[in-house]
Amino acid sequence: MTTVEDAPAEANDARGRVAELHAIREQARRGPSERATEAQRAKGKLTARERIDLLLDEGSFNEVEPLRRHRATGFGLESKKPYTDGVITGWGTVHGRTVFVYAHDFRIFGGALGEAHATKIHKIMDMAIQAGAPLVSLNDGAGARIQEGVSALAGYGGIFQRNTKASGVIPQISVMLGPCAGGAAYSPALTDFVFMVRETSQMFITGPDVVRAVTGEEITQNGLGGADVHAETSGVCHFAYDDEQTCLEEVRYLLALLPSNNRENPPSVPCDDPADRSGEDLLDLVPADGNRPYDMRKVIEEIVDDGEFLEVHERWATNIICALSRMGGEVVGIIANQPQSLAGVLDIEASEKAARFVQMCDAFNIPILTLLDVPGFLPGVDQEHGGIIRHGAKLLYAYCNATVPRISIVLRKAYGGAYIVMDSQSIGADLTYAWPTNEIAVMGAEGAANVIFRKQIAEADDPEAMRARMVKEYKSELMHPYYAAERGLVDDVIDPTETREVLIRSLAMLRSKHADLPARKHGNPPQ
Repeated sequence: MTTVEDAPAEANDARGRVAELHAIREQARRGPSERATEAQRAKGKLTARERIDLLLDEGSFNEVEPLRRHRATGFGLESKKPYTDGVITGWGTVHGRTVFVYAHDFRIFGGALGEAHATKIHKIMDMAIQAGAPLVSLNDGAGARIQEGVSALAGYGGIFQRNTKASGVIPQISVMLGPCAGGAAYSPALTDFVFMVRETSQMFITGPDVVRAVTGEEITQNGLGGADVHAETSGVCHFAYDDEQTCLEEVRYLLALLPSNNRENPPSVPCDDPADRSGEDLLDLVPADGNRPYDMRKVIEEIVDDGEFLEVHERWATNIICALSRMGGEVVGIIANQPQSLAGVLDIEASEKAARFVQMCDAFNIPILTLLDVPGFLPGVDQEHGGIIRHGAKLLYAYCNATVPRISIVLRKAYGGAYIVMDSQSIGADLTYAWPTNEIAVMGAEGAANVIFRKQIAEADDPEAMRARMVKEYKSELMHPYYAAERGLVDDVIDPTETREVLIRSLAMLRSKHADLPARKHGNPPQ
């Protein structure tokens, strides 16, 4: 390892000093050794600098404190003082906009966090907050540096405090490219989005060995905390990919849809997709029969610019869709029931997923579009005992608290409390529309008829015929497509083929919306 002591003897003039500087900088750039680099590649992983190069625009990276080294002694640390101390920090651009980044270098102390390492991260986080620019962490570390003891743990505390301070102020994105265990996992959990790479990244509080010792359960690292587990089961991971290159390219795409901070709007782009493009296919995509499933993604593709959208938490709580897209070149957040999964009902996980997405959109000035086709909340003992009331209230709170433009459209059914929770006019949606296939009611006609006309049905000579007649009567009186419009509960019933045009015009009108919340320190949302 090149150090100041190893510098050329002829370093007494300016040229000698500059040569010395370049030698040291080159050593910091190369890292500890070729052997360590080969070991990193043998695991199918890129080096920290290669990752930064893929994330940022070419040639835009400016490194901060590349020559930092730890001051710890004991346990052999005094003889191992590599430059960077195992984390590379700095800023660059993504699509021409400033982004701050830090990347663990697993080749140095396994990317473990020590005092100097943490101080570098604290500094770059502070710079990101002060500059009002996104922060991306490229995580590949073995946790706290045990040799430095409690100083390392205090370093994590400083990171968590800054994650919380930056929450809702600048976008924070965690990219998991290696192990992340113990307390270190809480920093990604505090950020807005978590990306993971299959097979090479894992997140867990206690590893397989501890699980085996305490519970007797045998499980692999990936089985406990791999990308697929967190993308499908726990919901910790928003996006999972097969390789680092694809993962980092998708991070760049996400950043293109987010503002730099909470004082800016998301970036606009020119749009060649006509705002008044007719959506004839929508008439065939959505069956009029409320019991027939369809893929809501097809509806989203039909109304957004060029059919492109980025789905968040695609594989978790699949009965609801959360996505970022553009309409007329402007970014919009979309929440939609998915009739293909559990008929699109709201349950505990769907409520949590949508609530967090609504909060993120509201924090970063992203208008919210809600597409309803919801039969209600999922019934069941597990749901009730699991706290569906509490979790469903999270979504209700998020919508009620949101001040960004909010538009909702009822495509087919919208029953009971789920209709209210999914951004109805009564909880503050700015504009509410419905298709002529809509059914807005307390419950389905069959269930309603059984309750309201229970006595008449029981006493009838032909109960089934009476039930059918009462169902038809209930539908004609209270569930026809124009009932809500006649009472001002929706602003208009629109032709499905004109949905894109109506939405783009409505969003343009709402772009200058300003709404104030009551003065308070902060709310106390349901947990």
